[in-house]
Amino acid sequence: MDASPKVLVVDDVPQNVRLLEAVLTSNGFAVISASSGPEALERVVADHPDLVLLDIQMPGMNGYEVCRRLREDPTTRFLPVVMVTASDTEVRFNAVEAGADDFVTKPFNQQELLLRVRSLVRIKQYHDTIESQTAELALLNRDLEARVAEQVDELERLTRLRRFLSPTLAELVLSSGDSILESHRREIAVLFADLRGWTAFSVTTEPEEVMVVIREFHNAMGELIRRFEATVGWFAGDGLMVWFNDPIPCPDPAARAVEMALSMREVMGGLTSKWRKRGHDLDFSVGIALGYATLGRIGFDGRYDYGAVGSVMNLASRICDEAGSGQVLVTERVFAEIEHLVVAEPAGELTLKGFAKPMPAYSVLGLNAQGEGRSAQ
Repeated sequence: MDASPKVLVVDDVPQNVRLLEAVLTSNGFAVISASSGPEALERVVADHPDLVLLDIQMPGMNGYEVCRRLREDPTTRFLPVVMVTASDTEVRFNAVEAGADDFVTKPFNQQELLLRVRSLVRIKQYHDTIESQTAELALLNRDLEARVAEQVDELERLTRLRRFLSPTLAELVLSSGDSILESHRREIAVLFADLRGWTAFSVTTEPEEVMVVIREFHNAMGELIRRFEATVGWFAGDGLMVWFNDPIPCPDPAARAVEMALSMREVMGGLTSKWRKRGHDLDFSVGIALGYATLGRIGFDGRYDYGAVGSVMNLASRICDEAGSGQVLVTERVFAEIEHLVVAEPAGELTLKGFAKPMPAYSVLGLNAQGEGRSAQ
């Protein structure tokens, strides 16, 4: 729209057009004109006027027909139309019936004409503003819907990721894109933890009490998993498997695994003591191995997990099987990475199911001064 409101004057008499043009232009309106009904419809499409001053009596297509066509077109349905009429009541009635918004009678009063034109142009401008704001709002709503859909999808992905990652790691993976979850090979430290005496406990204890113990165990371990930013590979009622250095790398996966194992043992000491007071003979042991595995997303559409495949997983499980109550057993390779941080003692060579040769293992008793200093950082 131009700075000056635009009025289309439609009349087949040139003198009438010049008169209306003189009145309107001297009062701040831009005027365009048409001398017939078909030309008026063309000018409306081409010039987008803010108001039409429409004579009724024209050869061919009269003013009534022009007005009706304007009202039938959705793009001009709300374009203000003022008909220039005789004083005859029937003519006025027909003008309103055709869809005119107002009318002025010949000979017209200049002030009355300007008041009616200004009033309707103002209404048209309000309508245009509302239409523009409605369109903007619709666009904003579409953008908002798209953002909400994107955020819902992101939350769903984050929820799925949090099943096997700590919240911090899940958010990092999400921000890095799905490529980080594609199949790849990496050295990881794998930690298996197991509740000793679980089978006898679960078959001789009421299910409600079994569930209480499971919740207490999971809550305690879950807090440590989040704190040490471990990746969860497996979590069951009587044990768990986590690993370090994937999908987010860490510089010292073996040390991180051992530190977590010692914290787990400390927490589980309080839990097992409480369980014994309730008559439950349960204890806790850990096995840790270091080695290469192939990792990535596994599953099917709608149900994905993050998994690891490699002998290091079996080795950590078998080492855990050999650990005694409250014991943290590590492989020789793990011990080589952490011996400067821990107090440990040899646990002998272990014959493990699925492994051809006996393997040396070490029992980690605790952190030494250097390890304690590192842990406090």
